Amino acid sequence: MNQRTALAARALGLIDLTDLGDHCTPEAIRALCDRADGPFGRTAAVCIWPAFVAQAAVLLRHSSIAVATVVNFPGGSDDIDATIAETSTALADGADEIDMVLPYHSYLAGDIEIAARMLAAVRTTVERPRRLKVILETGLYPDQNHVAAATRLAILHGADFVKTSTGKTSVSATPQAVETMLGEILASGLPVGVKPSGGIRTFDDAELYLHMADRVMGSDWATAGTFRFGASGLLDALESVLGGVSDQSADQSADQSSDQSSDTTY
Repeated sequence: MNQRTALAARALGLIDLTDLGDHCTPEAIRALCDRADGPFGRTAAVCIWPAFVAQAAVLLRHSSIAVATVVNFPGGSDDIDATIAETSTALADGADEIDMVLPYHSYLAGDIEIAARMLAAVRTTVERPRRLKVILETGLYPDQNHVAAATRLAILHGADFVKTSTGKTSVSATPQAVETMLGEILASGLPVGVKPSGGIRTFDDAELYLHMADRVMGSDWATAGTFRFGASGLLDALESVLGGVSDQSADQSADQSSDQSSDTTY
C-alpha cells in the first residue's frame, strides 16, 4: 500500500457520513447506512436528522458505526429547553453522538452566558460514553480570536469534540479555523477531538486536514476518537483512490456525488 492509499484508508475510517438534506427520506437513510459499511471499510458514524435516528440505530445495531444526530440545528437558537428536549428524544431513539450547534448569534453578540448555559445543560443530558460534539459555525466568526475563545468555552463545558460548521452557511471548514481549534485543544491538555465539516469532498481536502492534525497534535493522535470529517461526498473520493482510480477521476467522482446529494453544501 503506497502513502496515498494508506492515507485514504485512514481517512475513510474517520468520516461521519452525512445526510442532512432538506428532503431526506427513510430510503435515503437506508442507502446511507449501507454506504457507511463499504468495500474498503466502515466510516466512523452516520450523521442524520433526529427524525431518522431510530431507523439508523436498528440498521446499524450489529455494526461499530455510530449514529450521530444534530440538535439546535442549523440556526443555533437560544432555546435551551427545546434543545434539551430534542437531545433527550434522540438519545432515547438510540443516538450515540449529539452534534449541537452553539447559540453562536448570541455568543458573537457578547452573550457568553447563554452559550455556557446551553453547553452545560446538554453536557449533563449527554452522559458519557455518548459523545457531545459542539458546532461553532466558525465561518461566520469575524476572526480567529473569536474561534479560539469559542473553542475554549466548549472545552471548558465538557465538549468531546469541537466541530467547525453546520455546512449550511456560505463558509464552512477552513484550514485557519481548524488550526486554531487544534491549538486550543493542545493547550487544554484534555482528550477533546476536532471535526472539520462542510465543503470537504476530495482526497486533497482530507490530506490537508489530517496532515495538519499530525503536525499540531502528533502522528498518532488522529483516530476516530479524536478526529472526524463531516462529509457527504468524501467517501466516494476516498474509495476511488483505494480502488485505483486516477486522481482527476476521483475528484470528479466526489464533486458529482456532492452535486447529486440532497445536502450539497455539507
